[in-house]
Amino acid sequence: MGFVDIERARFGYGTEPAIVDGVDWTIGEGAFHCLVGRSGCGKTTLLKLAAGLLAPTAGAVRIGGAAVRAPRPDVGFVFQAPTLLEWRSVLDNVLLPMALRGRPGPQDRARALELLDLVGLSAYADRGPRALSGGQQSRVAIARALVTRPALLLLDEPFAALDAITREELQDDLLRLCARHGTTVLFVTHDIAEAIYLGDRVAVMAAGRLSHTLTVDLPRPRPPDLRYDPRFNDLCRALRHAMDGEGA
Repeated sequence: MGFVDIERARFGYGTEPAIVDGVDWTIGEGAFHCLVGRSGCGKTTLLKLAAGLLAPTAGAVRIGGAAVRAPRPDVGFVFQAPTLLEWRSVLDNVLLPMALRGRPGPQDRARALELLDLVGLSAYADRGPRALSGGQQSRVAIARALVTRPALLLLDEPFAALDAITREELQDDLLRLCARHGTTVLFVTHDIAEAIYLGDRVAVMAAGRLSHTLTVDLPRPRPPDLRYDPRFNDLCRALRHAMDGEGA
C-alpha cells in the first residue's frame, strides 16, 4: 500500500461509457506524481475522486489507508483558475480555509504570511486580487492550498493559462514548497515538459484508463537548466510517444 491508493476506481453516469474506467494507481508518501492526457480523457474526474468531490461508482480511493468518502481537511486542491475572492485581501484569501472552520488565530496568520513570503508576495498581503498578475494570483492559490499543511495536494492544470516564463517560475516555487514540507502531490497537466520536470512518476490517461506509466529518473532538487538536458528531452520524447500510443 502507498499513501494514496486508487483501486479499480470507476466513475460514470448510468449506462453511458465510464469517464474513469478501472484505474489502479499508488502514490508513496512525499512523492510527486503527474497525470497527463488529452482533453476529455478523465484526468480531472480522477482528481475529483481523489479529493472526495466525487464518489466512485465502483472501486475505492484510500488515503493513509482510509477510504475517501468526502472532502478531507488534510487534502488541498488547486483548481485551473485561482478562484480568489475579490472582496478579500491577499492575506485573507490565503486564510480562507481557516476562516471556513472558525476565526483564524495568530499562528494561522503567521503561517499565511510565511507562505506569502516564500512565494515572493509578502508586500501584497493587504492588497486585493485585482492588483495581482495572473502568475501572482496562482501563487496565492498555491499558498492557500498549503496553509493548512495538507498531507496531499491535488492540482488541476493550475498553470495552463500562464506565459512560459511565469509557468517555469511557478513550477520551481511548487517543487520547493512541497519538498520543504514533504507534501504528497498529484498534478494533472496536458503539458509533457511540465510533467517530466515536476514528477517522480508520470501516468498517461486515455479513454478513462491509465495506458502507460513512466518513471522520471532525474535529480532532485530540479535545477532550472535541467529543461535543456538531453536526458530530459529523451524522457519528454518517450512520454509523447506513449501519448501517441507508440509505447516508450
